Amino acid sequence: MDSITTSIFDIFKTGPGPSSSHTIGPMKAALLFQDAMTGLSPDTPGQSLEIDVHLFGSLSLTGKGHGTHKAILGGLLGWEPATCDCDLLYQLLEDPDKIYEIGFNTGTNKTGQIKFSSRHIHFEEGGTENLPFSNTMQLKLRQGNRLLLEKEYYSIGGGFIKCKGEQEEKKERPPHAYGNMNQLRKIMQKTGLTLSQVILENEQAITGKSEVQIHENLDKIIGAMCTSVEKGLSTGGILPGPIGLSRKAKVLLENSLKMKWETGSFMAKLNAYAMAASEENAAGQRVVTAPTSGSAGVIPGVIYLLKHQYHLSRKQLREGMLAAAAIAFIAKKNASISGAEVGCQGEVGVASSMAAAFMTYALEGPMRKVENAAEIALEHQLGMTCDPVGGYVQIPCIERNAVGAVTAANAYILAEAGDPARHKITFDEVVETMMKTGQDMCSRYKETSLGGLAVCCVSC
Repeated sequence: MDSITTSIFDIFKTGPGPSSSHTIGPMKAALLFQDAMTGLSPDTPGQSLEIDVHLFGSLSLTGKGHGTHKAILGGLLGWEPATCDCDLLYQLLEDPDKIYEIGFNTGTNKTGQIKFSSRHIHFEEGGTENLPFSNTMQLKLRQGNRLLLEKEYYSIGGGFIKCKGEQEEKKERPPHAYGNMNQLRKIMQKTGLTLSQVILENEQAITGKSEVQIHENLDKIIGAMCTSVEKGLSTGGILPGPIGLSRKAKVLLENSLKMKWETGSFMAKLNAYAMAASEENAAGQRVVTAPTSGSAGVIPGVIYLLKHQYHLSRKQLREGMLAAAAIAFIAKKNASISGAEVGCQGEVGVASSMAAAFMTYALEGPMRKVENAAEIALEHQLGMTCDPVGGYVQIPCIERNAVGAVTAANAYILAEAGDPARHKITFDEVVETMMKTGQDMCSRYKETSLGGLAVCCVSC
């Protein structure tokens, strides 16, 4: 059986917004290319080296709005997603005539320098028909007419990348091997282990980290999520880009405190928390992929609510994260978490499903109800398109994160108050349906900004 070997911290990782497939993935690819240049020595002294970057698919069509060109330059400069200065990253290539110097180790204790500017980034039209994945980038190092190095990378969603011709590193087979929810449930029934124990033991085997280290890393991720919410709630003004969209989370929270209807206040706060993190993402600030940057407001919104208003313990929050990770693993393996591949059902839809599982498991619901909640949340977001206006992760993305968080809360209520024995649809069936729906979906609705709201909202 081809079992899941993805790490929790491959799903949940920090990096700059606004799109993990357009920023984190390309930055990682550029870092790999920079590393591959090590040891290369030019044959013709005095003749300058040049790097050309060719972008295809939605990396080309919406790359400028997502900051793909900035992320690639950041990677070539040696910046890493988890630690780069997000404000400095946003400033890159603002001046189209500015020349940047990219250093690399020639392997002879000397450092080479390559001059780079906006003219070296090419947003290609079409050309994706013969490519294995639409989000493709090609990086080429030349000296004159001589090609010294060429790499082709694919950004497959959530900051995950693949390189043409390179085999993925084989990971240890986990002690509890499963590939879908049905197999995971059978492992729990056979071993008597809880969901969090299965995921935790697998993580230890896959990464070699101890239980203490995993818990510490989970706490850091939860802290980073809450920080993104708090920063979003305290920040006003206009988001970057030509749309001129005002931030709304701060005002929404202020108005929620004035609402007389308690349920309405609860929902308004959850919306505000999710929008706050999503607005930080839209501003290119540091967020946590969950499972992508485009859906980075859903789980933080739910966590912030549970932590600060319902005072869940650190243990409950950790266990919720493990349940959410299990949902992401299964969705990624059997379908996709990429808007360019299956539309926003794979981003906000999966995030909402993860958040529903998080809430149900953290509040000590049984496994059948965890699965029910995850299935309900995803089922009612099937077919959701990815159609960002202007190629910016703002409209409808920010409000969509808020709606995804509310859907997760309602899915929890339906599962918790319902009877699992009366439930007919399995989580695996919904994941399979999501993949088939994505395959049938027209490419205009997959992160290209060529269809849907992106073309209807021309006034923006």
